[in-house]
Amino acid sequence: MPREDAGPDFIEALARGLDVLRCFGPHRVPMSLTEIANATGLARPTARRIVLTLEHLGYVRTAPEGVVLTPRVLELGVAYTLSAGLWEVALPHLRDLVEQTDQAASVAELDGSDIIYVARVEVPKVVAVNVKVGTRLPAASTALGKVLLASLDAEALRAALATAPRSPVRPHRPRPAEEVEAELREVRARGWASTDGEVAPGIRSVAAPLRDGDGRTVAAVNVTAIAAEIGPRELIDDLLPLLLQATGAIGRDYELIHAAPQRAVRRS
Repeated sequence: MPREDAGPDFIEALARGLDVLRCFGPHRVPMSLTEIANATGLARPTARRIVLTLEHLGYVRTAPEGVVLTPRVLELGVAYTLSAGLWEVALPHLRDLVEQTDQAASVAELDGSDIIYVARVEVPKVVAVNVKVGTRLPAASTALGKVLLASLDAEALRAALATAPRSPVRPHRPRPAEEVEAELREVRARGWASTDGEVAPGIRSVAAPLRDGDGRTVAAVNVTAIAAEIGPRELIDDLLPLLLQATGAIGRDYELIHAAPQRAVRRS
């Protein structure tokens, strides 16, 4: 069945193939053809043909226990990350920030009403937040997401909040839309956002925007802490200044790279 709002140039077969790739969860657990069909809403014969095509292309592997993704799917996400340049630019600054704070740091971008993590540096801890590059979380309940939502104009904000979430995670403390919008106005005015147990209890975070040379917010950077280690006052008084220094440094390096003249060299 054609999808709603799909134009005449929409390629349904390609969309179904991407649906199959997306139906695999964050854990590397084999899925049967029936499970794939149920997760995507496809008929089992259609799911089978798509799996066989993806296997031929090297993106999935079929084993006796089921179908699993192969490392080749990383090419799809890494191509975007490398083209944006955020990973290479942010990584050394994230490492410095983690060393200074002894807390995990991340970079995320906005996708509809979700955020997607595009870079992260962890800290080995007994208790840690299970977040990886590619993880989706609800934007309105995360410090990273609040910063990114606050950077949108009124029309874009309404569109983002109206987009159906694709994150499997639901807020620990859901709030009404008017309360979210009021907080976003405060975030926009002060230039940073914080959360305390909104997505997961016992987790605190503070985030700030990453801006390009024209002042546009292209991503957000955060520091995430366990509530038992970092209090609300310490999060703002001690970690926020270090975070703001890091975002400023990443932004400057990001702008230098994008402002540099680019030239392709062809092999003769």
